[in-house]
Amino acid sequence: MPIDISENFSLHAYHYHLPEESIAQHPADRRDASRLLVLHPESGRREHLQFADVIDFFAPGDLLVVNNTRVFPARLHGRKETGGKVEVFLLEYPLCRVEGKSFTAPALLKASKRPKPGSRIEVSESLQCTVLELLEGGKALLELHCESPEKLAAELEFCGEVPLPPYIGRKEGATEEDRTRYQTVYASTPGAVAAPTAGLHFTPDLLEKIHEKGIEMAAVTLHVGYGTFAPVRVEDIREHQIHTEYLTISEETVDAVRRTKAAGGKVWAVGTTTVRSLEFGARQNEKGELQAVEAWCNLYIYPGFTFRVVDNLITNFHLPDSSLMFLVSAFCDREKVGEKNKGREMLLESYDEAVKMGYRFFSYGDAMAVVGPR
Repeated sequence: MPIDISENFSLHAYHYHLPEESIAQHPADRRDASRLLVLHPESGRREHLQFADVIDFFAPGDLLVVNNTRVFPARLHGRKETGGKVEVFLLEYPLCRVEGKSFTAPALLKASKRPKPGSRIEVSESLQCTVLELLEGGKALLELHCESPEKLAAELEFCGEVPLPPYIGRKEGATEEDRTRYQTVYASTPGAVAAPTAGLHFTPDLLEKIHEKGIEMAAVTLHVGYGTFAPVRVEDIREHQIHTEYLTISEETVDAVRRTKAAGGKVWAVGTTTVRSLEFGARQNEKGELQAVEAWCNLYIYPGFTFRVVDNLITNFHLPDSSLMFLVSAFCDREKVGEKNKGREMLLESYDEAVKMGYRFFSYGDAMAVVGPR
């Protein structure tokens, strides 16, 4: 007998039709020239602007929080000892796990015949890998051999390719342009295999104008993992197991949030990764106050979630039936904003309108802002 699942918890309720031509394959000519759909959940009103216009929604005393993770060139091409080709997709920055001169990282291996434990892969004269262990899902644990952390970082930059999302299906693959454009202008801490794409729209000039308006800026570091693209395979979304990603929130960021809240300002989160980071940090003590933290973040946000830190959200347009859709739906429906349990409907209506108006979707696509009342 089928189980009755509330619409907000049913996977199929987060589906929408997206023509293939709506998926952006290249970035906009200029970062802040992307389009911006602004949703006001308290009324359901929508505005259609350019991304540079986002500055008009900030007020002096607000705080802009970004994710400063940096995408590293995680896709490597090597050869097995037999001479066969193998593609290595590192799922974690190897310099996160350093023991002396030993560097390990999980990876996806693509080859005509899967390498066995103990086998070696040569990437370059200065970089080789040993398969330590085969894992589930086609993954393997690798040890990377390089003379120093500095040399390893340099070899990855020289040999590696930017790991573009699977829905960017260009025949030419990643280009030199992608090394710059699939990276935020404030990216500073290597460790991600996917960009926090809501931040791709900001330019140094726009950030300077935001600063001049009296808006403070703070950062978290959440290394976006390949799990962000993992499909949800359960009909009741509450049963989904969210991926974990390494998170750091500094005392400086905590202090900035506390000052902003105390003065009545609004906290703006750039991207769903920043939302997860801040809300995870606010769940590290009984009082529900944001804390500095360095840990694996496994916070799963879906409708019914109570937000404690974030007031406004800047995000991109996300894949149908994805955990990112659940998060944004929950944010549209947060406490004291809009009609209860209508966040999902408002979000889907916004997406349908965006499709009809020719917005560009996903990582290199256009942006959306969910703005609450002042």
